[in-house]
Amino acid sequence: MIGYLRAVISHRIQQDKVNEEILPSGYLFTCVRVRLRVFTWLLPMSDRVEKFRYSGEKAERLDKFLVTCLPEFSRARLQGLIEAGLVLVSGLPARKSGQMLDVGFEVEVRIPPPVPSGLTGEDIPLDIIFENDDLIVINKPAGMVVHPAAGHASGTLVNAVLGYDPEMEGIGGEERPGLVHRLDKETSGLIVLAKNERAHNWLQDQFRFRKVEKTYLALVDGKPPTPTGRVEAPIGRDPSHRKKMAIVSAGKGREAVSEYKTLEVFKEHTLLEFHPQTGRTHQIRLHCLFLGCPIVGDSVYGKRNFTLDINRHFLHAFRLKILLPNAEQPRTFEADLPAELKKVMEEVRRAQ
Repeated sequence: MIGYLRAVISHRIQQDKVNEEILPSGYLFTCVRVRLRVFTWLLPMSDRVEKFRYSGEKAERLDKFLVTCLPEFSRARLQGLIEAGLVLVSGLPARKSGQMLDVGFEVEVRIPPPVPSGLTGEDIPLDIIFENDDLIVINKPAGMVVHPAAGHASGTLVNAVLGYDPEMEGIGGEERPGLVHRLDKETSGLIVLAKNERAHNWLQDQFRFRKVEKTYLALVDGKPPTPTGRVEAPIGRDPSHRKKMAIVSAGKGREAVSEYKTLEVFKEHTLLEFHPQTGRTHQIRLHCLFLGCPIVGDSVYGKRNFTLDINRHFLHAFRLKILLPNAEQPRTFEADLPAELKKVMEEVRRAQ
């Protein structure tokens, strides 16, 4: 069979203590990793094989044990490997993710290489603000969709990133960059993508536990009721227009919280700085509408007749403060207003 080897050629085992810690249950746990360089019957040449021996004093769930031994993978990813029959416990396929391990149990994990996601890399210029081995920070232009969807099969940010780095490590078992947050099509500014699974998990936790500070600039029609404030208004699907979102009553939507402050006041407009505390779809746009001052140029939630000469909504992801993997202090990235928004600001200031 092509791609497989059929004879055991060499066999070398190295045992390393890779992690020792006190688990929440209070007992000392040691994860011993057994590395193999081995050719076996029907083993794909590119598969990665890891072996571990459980040495805890009390029984432990298989999936929790593997999260400790393989921190670069999410628990959901490891549970998927268990369900796919790619995890052996004492030589037999694991029965379930919650299977209990006793001291001395040996666990073997076979990790297939990333499978093609069907996404195609495209030669599209990118404004890269920062990049390292773990992630890439990009200044997205307005008009670019973040990822392929109905009506947008190509020309997206994901297509551009894959075109820039075709060797990007797979995320979640697929060859694709790791999105951890999104920007609307007509919103410009900073977006971060993970380049490997470990970084993807790390960034997901940063966003999930609200450790990321995001700053947006929004030019609105009119002005908010107070110069600074905090909006707590749940967001859900608009019951009348299923393709739109809406402010809904408590219990019918998801929590959505934004803080804002006024930067400049003009005759008919106000420049606001927004700090979203949650990441709901269309959150800032809806919260501006809720405040009675919709975003200039917003064709969905704004005024029907635009008050300024603009062909997109005036919302820009200006600043991103985030703790990077293996870093001790957070990093701050900024992206200036794009040329078309600077032109609008010049027009507003001239009219003062």
